[in-house]
Amino acid sequence: MSRGINTRCLHLEETEGKTDNYGALSFPIYQTATYAHPGVGQSTGYDYSRLQNPTREHLEKIVCSLEGGVDAFALSTGMAAITLLFELFKPGDHIITESDLYGGSIRLFDNVSVKNGLIFTHLNCSSDDVEVAVRENTRAIYLETPTNPMMNVSDISKIASIARKHDLILIVDNTFLTPYFQNPLQLGADVVIHSGTKFLGGHNDTLAGFIVTSNETIAEKLRFLIKTTGSGLAPFDSWLLIRGIKTLGIRMERAASNAIRIAEFLKTRKEVTKVFYPGLPEHPGYEIMKKQSKGFGAMLTFNVDSREHALKILSEVKMIKFAESLGGTETLITYPTTQTHADVPEEVRLRNGITPCTLRVSVGIEDPEDLIAELKDVFEKIGD
Repeated sequence: MSRGINTRCLHLEETEGKTDNYGALSFPIYQTATYAHPGVGQSTGYDYSRLQNPTREHLEKIVCSLEGGVDAFALSTGMAAITLLFELFKPGDHIITESDLYGGSIRLFDNVSVKNGLIFTHLNCSSDDVEVAVRENTRAIYLETPTNPMMNVSDISKIASIARKHDLILIVDNTFLTPYFQNPLQLGADVVIHSGTKFLGGHNDTLAGFIVTSNETIAEKLRFLIKTTGSGLAPFDSWLLIRGIKTLGIRMERAASNAIRIAEFLKTRKEVTKVFYPGLPEHPGYEIMKKQSKGFGAMLTFNVDSREHALKILSEVKMIKFAESLGGTETLITYPTTQTHADVPEEVRLRNGITPCTLRVSVGIEDPEDLIAELKDVFEKIGD
């Protein structure tokens, strides 16, 4: 019998019925750098925490279960996860990527990865013909869906069929929706990436990243790479993620419920020229989301009628915090132009739809009436 995702956020079946760790319900933090050996050629299963650590391993098994992979890797940040993953490729390899990505991903690809000999083609994977971009040296397709920050939605199954046809690795950044709302591996992806800092951790109190794969060969290569590069997640941070994931489902449900109410409110404001939220029926990705996801998530973006109004909103919010990051219990508002996408060239930002009038909101779990009341008050102030 297959267990529900909320149960899997709390329990690993392989540990049930056991009273290891003195029966502790909270998995212990194995804060150790190394492990004693019983004898030459013998091991407890753990040798050195760069290679493996019981707390990190427990977390990896949980995330692997949630995404339905064969192996998962917990890393120090989301960017460390992407960096490690791209060690699979060699100079001359060509990668097709979504054009509207988190700014840190674009910075990595266009500076570090290009310097290391990789070649990139950036497309709007929700509308452009991805297959036309495939070359003889293409090795992978890299997606975010929904994208950060413009909330473009790509059809994962459709792109997975293109990847299979050309023997490419399909990589999907699933940070925005988490395995609670979307499971790319079940839709044909080979690798899933997460910034665990965000919804998986859920409390804005630690940094983490994850890679999950359904491919045994990729898993074996990544296991070698993580011990070689040394970017595995520390024990205490692993424990914080284990704790955060326990409430993933109820947090995602509440935040998504709040998000649709805020999106509908924003549509009523004359200062707002466009709301980008895939849970709105008019969003071009709405039907795809209904097909491939179990919810629409807690992220939304909106444009206002002037840069001055955008800056005024950022200066007037109080309970809603003007801060980078996303996915925590608190609602955050971000200005992509100077924050998440500051290092993206202006012409690229504008081409992707990010203007000085664009604001991104990570909706938290506060009472929705309070969030809407604050936004209403802010809009009334900027109209004065």
